[in-house]
Amino acid sequence: MKFVLEVDISGMQGEGEAVAELGRALRYWGGNLRHYALEPGDGSEVYDSQYRQVGSWHIAASS
Repeated sequence: MKFVLEVDISGMQGEGEAVAELGRALRYWGGNLRHYALEPGDGSEVYDSQYRQVGSWHIAASS
């Protein structure tokens, strides 16, 4: 299986905003993973600190 995380940081323009927002997303979703079985098809959207959807993660079968 593969854990796939995609976050669009192109709209994050401020000084260090991309680093801060990506770090926040990784901490939040890393801590939230315990609520998932981590089987192919599991996944969720990823939001920034302004609650805008900036990406998603999912579990995929290995190719």
